[in-house]
Amino acid sequence: MAFNCKQCGTCCMHMGDYIEIEREIGPFEFECSSVSTGTPFFAMVDEDKRELFLERAWIQGYPSACRFLRPDGVRVVCTIHKTSAPQCKFYRCVVFRVYSQNRKFLGTVTGTYALHTSDKELQSAWERRERTINWDSPDVEDRIADCLRELGYIAE
Repeated sequence: MAFNCKQCGTCCMHMGDYIEIEREIGPFEFECSSVSTGTPFFAMVDEDKRELFLERAWIQGYPSACRFLRPDGVRVVCTIHKTSAPQCKFYRCVVFRVYSQNRKFLGTVTGTYALHTSDKELQSAWERRERTINWDSPDVEDRIADCLRELGYIAE
């Protein structure tokens, strides 16, 4: 099952804690650093997203979000995608969204194959079954999806 980004913005809603703008060089150019590694990087707002970037009202409502994140209709996009930090380029946020049979959203399985949920039943079921998953299998994502389905959940 190939990963397909839905551009929901969830992965970047707390990246403001990890990516810091050190200095604005020009209206669309920035010297930045990855807080966790101290690695500097240069960021330039993608030409096709400059108008989005200029709109600052939305981002002010999300102080923990990456400063380069902006809504674009129903999507939430990275405005520096071409020059984003290395940690962003390699990050896979959500492999699956987990729903109950009646389509209630219950949580996510992230790119590290960790379950994030506040649903105690799902958490308990996951803890009982995760020991049976072969994490080194090349089709581990299919196995996780199958496991969740066997437990009565929908994994998308």
